[in-house]
Amino acid sequence: MPNLKDLRLRITSVKSTQKITAAMKMVAASKLRRAQEQAEAARPYAEHMERMLGSLVASMGDAAGAPPLLTGTNGDHNQLLVVVTSDRGLCGGFNAQVVRGARARINRLRLDGKEVKILCLGRKGRDGLKRDFAGIIVDTVEGLTRRQVYFEDANDIAERLAKMFADGDFDVCTLIYNRFKSAISQEFTVQQLIPFPVMKTEEWDNEVGQKRENRLAAIYEFEPDEETILADLLPRNLGVQMYRAMLESYAGEHGARMAAMDSATRNAGEVIDRLELHYNRTRQAAITTEMIEIVSGAEAI
Repeated sequence: MPNLKDLRLRITSVKSTQKITAAMKMVAASKLRRAQEQAEAARPYAEHMERMLGSLVASMGDAAGAPPLLTGTNGDHNQLLVVVTSDRGLCGGFNAQVVRGARARINRLRLDGKEVKILCLGRKGRDGLKRDFAGIIVDTVEGLTRRQVYFEDANDIAERLAKMFADGDFDVCTLIYNRFKSAISQEFTVQQLIPFPVMKTEEWDNEVGQKRENRLAAIYEFEPDEETILADLLPRNLGVQMYRAMLESYAGEHGARMAAMDSATRNAGEVIDRLELHYNRTRQAAITTEMIEIVSGAEAI
């Protein structure tokens, strides 16, 4: 049973921890607002970029002369997974959700006979996957979200992916990250980057609630030709989609950290209340024991 000194030290320690978690919550909340605004501002641009490319591909009719980023390598044996996590912890199950989903996808691809490689964007993704898949992690990029997310960093990653694809390092590249929904909720997302996923015209229409007749009624002329436009837009789309994923992950990280630190602060308060109650009871019991000893000694005399 701890003595009064031990209880006082523990109460002081928990109060110090509570101050730290409360400060981290406030810092995460201040960063979350700007990160959320950036993520929400990037969504329409990225979605319209995908829609425009989908419409352009649908108007081509066939894939003759299309860029490799669209047609692919006519195979899907070599798979590259780009796993986006944070560099720091203390954000609840944010990173664990991505790692768990990536691990399940890797195992599923391996069961199908695919060869898998992993590119980790964020230290926590590497730490969570290296125990089981250290041999297939090609690289880890850290520090991308140390202060804020920059398009230049996302574009550098996109150019690296395009070069790896041109060199034949993989057939299909898939992006795995958490999409920001709210301060307490992130949605696990899997998005194919290379080759560009071609959707049917009806699927594009259903996403925005438009009727197919409206699309068919419009006739477009492209200058220059569709192949030239695609050759220029597809690499740009890689950078845009990568930037969007990094912004979503960055906002989700701060939202998860704010919620985790809020929960930790409240839990610390409950622990302090229990310890103080225990301390007061122990102290009262010690005082009662001393009084009994004094009275017993006086009566013995």
